[in-house]
Amino acid sequence: MASNPPSTDISERHYAIFPSLRGRKVLITGGATGIGEVLVSRFAEQGARVALIDIQDEPAKLLIERITEAGHIAPLYVHCDLSNINAVRDSVAQIISSFGGMDVLVNNAGNDQRHTIEEVSPEMWDQVMAVNLRHHFFIIQAALTALKQSANGSIINMSSIAWMIPSTGLPVYIAAKAAVVGLTRTLAHEVGKDNIRVNCVLPGAIVTDRQNRLWLTPEYSAEILSCQALKRHLIPDDVARFVLFLAADDSSAMTGQSYIVDGGWA
Repeated sequence: MASNPPSTDISERHYAIFPSLRGRKVLITGGATGIGEVLVSRFAEQGARVALIDIQDEPAKLLIERITEAGHIAPLYVHCDLSNINAVRDSVAQIISSFGGMDVLVNNAGNDQRHTIEEVSPEMWDQVMAVNLRHHFFIIQAALTALKQSANGSIINMSSIAWMIPSTGLPVYIAAKAAVVGLTRTLAHEVGKDNIRVNCVLPGAIVTDRQNRLWLTPEYSAEILSCQALKRHLIPDDVARFVLFLAADDSSAMTGQSYIVDGGWA
């Protein structure tokens, strides 16, 4: 009989505190749920000033209440559809004005909705790219002046191992996530002279509420564990803890790189 995967209970783990993140001004896209929700919480716990952009108002409100009740600085929430570039620019300007600058940008937002080759229209292609790739560039563009003024500028883009495995059943999403890696590498050289670091994180199969609700069948769960070197399911905290490191001074010499957090799958 197969044994159960080891526990993913985060109460069993002990984590680093990064003094350099205290007071740092952080923007996280897609911060209301999933990996983004945990990113917002973890940065707040480090004493950072956090802003989140999302379109999910109620989850964002509940997240802010939880963080505030825990005694941390309340994050700033801005409702914004990231496929609307004018709205993106306005939202970034609002956050920079409120915080008086920006030090860290985490491009986390995305949508891995499944789709077949046959159903992809030009309009659908553009929408998937808008949600998973285009806003990465334009939000960086909008934040660039503030990041240049920071002594500790760090941009973290979220890709995926999906294009490396490779996965099937979501080809446009996978194309977008592969492009995020290329964008990361070139921008690292574009802005390195301004002491801004640009790195990329490639999560594997991370068990979020959305994944659990829509796709984590017993069969898919078994496939994940058979492919991973670590025989446990990964959770958003596994990704968030590494993003903290990339935002902190501890990684000050690291840029233009892509880091896989997948339990040894890819």
